[in-house]
Amino acid sequence: MARLLTRRSLLTGLGYSAIVGGTAGLIFSPAFRDLLLGSGEALSYQSHRLIGRNALAPEFTEADMSPTFRTNGNTMPASAEYQAHINTGFANWQLKVDGLVATPASFSLEALKAMPARTQITRHDCVEGWSAIGKWTGVPMKALLDRVQLMPTARYIVLHCADDFSGSAYYESIDLVDAFHPQTILAYGMNDQALSVGHGAPLRMRVERQLGYKQAKYVMRLEAVASLSGMGLGKGGFWEDQIGYDWYAGI
Repeated sequence: MARLLTRRSLLTGLGYSAIVGGTAGLIFSPAFRDLLLGSGEALSYQSHRLIGRNALAPEFTEADMSPTFRTNGNTMPASAEYQAHINTGFANWQLKVDGLVATPASFSLEALKAMPARTQITRHDCVEGWSAIGKWTGVPMKALLDRVQLMPTARYIVLHCADDFSGSAYYESIDLVDAFHPQTILAYGMNDQALSVGHGAPLRMRVERQLGYKQAKYVMRLEAVASLSGMGLGKGGFWEDQIGYDWYAGI
């Protein structure tokens, strides 16, 4: 609630026209011409950017952690490839990072765990109306993108996942501001334990300034792209395509 009130007070204090007028160049920048954002979504996006690109979501203490943290969405991908990874404890699993990058690469789970990690205790706010506070440990997405070196034409990072809903591959996407945000991590640990299958093992995204449906689970590949028009139905994510959720789900 604190984050919602903070943004609401900002909008009230500055006024809608002031925000839109002062950031119109951002709304219609090349990174967003292929996303036909509704006025509410555009306002949400611009208010967050006005607050600051590196403004942090609230972090909590271990005493604040929820005794139960629900699973949500798919809790067991059915693909044969994913099932094989479960059977081997993800020993042969690799995260691919490619697209508009200078040096495409693949990272094993052990390689990711060997990189400098970030741990954060944050609140997960689900679009269905529930919230929970959990502890996440993982590698900052920035560290991986720095290694592969994005090309100048890259505008978004698409997360391709192991989920499959009735033949439609699950994916999500964020822009480079969120990809490089200090709290955007690829988490392999939750509450001081290895990430469970129900919560997205072996790797899920945490992009803490957005709603829960943006926290993609079962991440298999990161792809840097210039446009989202060729992904799925072109709206930026599985739920955005299927039921019209906002691409930018800022809170």
